[in-house]
Amino acid sequence: MAPYDALLLVSFGGPEKPEDVVPFLENVTRGRGIPRERLEQVGEHYFLFGGRSPINDQNRAFIAAVERDLAEHGIDVPVYWGNRNWDPYLRDTVARMAADGITRAACFVTSAYSSWSSCRQYRENLYDAVEGIEGAPRLDKLRHYFNHPGFLEPVVDATRAALDDLPDGLGHGARIVFVTHSIPTAMNEASGPPQSGGSAYVAQHLSAARVVVDRIAEQTGRRHEHDLVFCSRSGSPRTPWLEPDVNDHLEALAEAEEVRAVVLVPIGFVSDHMEVIYDLDTEALATAERLRLPARRAATPGEDPRFVAVVRDLVTERAVAESGVAAGRAAWGELGALWDRCPVGCCANPGAAGGDRPALCGETA
Repeated sequence: MAPYDALLLVSFGGPEKPEDVVPFLENVTRGRGIPRERLEQVGEHYFLFGGRSPINDQNRAFIAAVERDLAEHGIDVPVYWGNRNWDPYLRDTVARMAADGITRAACFVTSAYSSWSSCRQYRENLYDAVEGIEGAPRLDKLRHYFNHPGFLEPVVDATRAALDDLPDGLGHGARIVFVTHSIPTAMNEASGPPQSGGSAYVAQHLSAARVVVDRIAEQTGRRHEHDLVFCSRSGSPRTPWLEPDVNDHLEALAEAEEVRAVVLVPIGFVSDHMEVIYDLDTEALATAERLRLPARRAATPGEDPRFVAVVRDLVTERAVAESGVAAGRAAWGELGALWDRCPVGCCANPGAAGGDRPALCGETA
């Protein structure tokens, strides 16, 4: 593990009781000028589930699984956890790490893809978390893992299970609909290193989806038609966001006589948090039922041991790299393993009028 003496899990956070919901949404949308009435409308999604997001409980379970995995492999380091938008807040966690004498930590972010909101903003959060804290540890964000076998193998198995669960043998010809969180089109266009031409967010999802379809074809001899669609749009209607929305896409598929069943694969999410249990399990499956389109939703990786082991693999891979020794880097698909330190200008915030805010874990020149 050297030079690392701790692991830090960095996540989005979520409310844990009804009175947390609107304050949590205010944290998420701070600076965007969204009226409280709109936040209360969005909060109704949480109230359908008792005013509690599942994400914090899922993080607790994931951390416990990571701790067991590390211990089983003889790695004795503490695992910390800090959120962007709710308790335990990232800055509070970093302060505790400093008090505990931690000097350098590897950071695993529960977001697998490149964009401002899914990568650069977390790097800004890390900068804010250490700023002004005496003795704050050095923080190194681990690389993107959207194409790591330990992330995609569980997706392949979950997709096959969902296909097999469709009635009357419909799984043989079902269409696979990969779903991820929508972002503004300008944010997608700015995602990835500037020299690569942008649009890394969509490109990475498409690459991961192709890997899943290819693996299923290798295992079953059947190649499924597939699409990438989006959910959870939350911005101004005047701002273009990535489309199509999953519900609109289901409407279009239902009109196509050759599409008799679908499997929804939440390829953009690592666990069954609110965008999955509301946007897919509640809304999208209801849309499919109304359209009389047989549908199943594939599971997310969650606590699958292969996904849990991704954390250990990325930490040890990075530790070896920091020692100056070349090491293998697991990745499936044509994009290969990505960088350890984000290139200058990577995943710029298209809405930042004064330029990007300071961030950690990137190249300086």
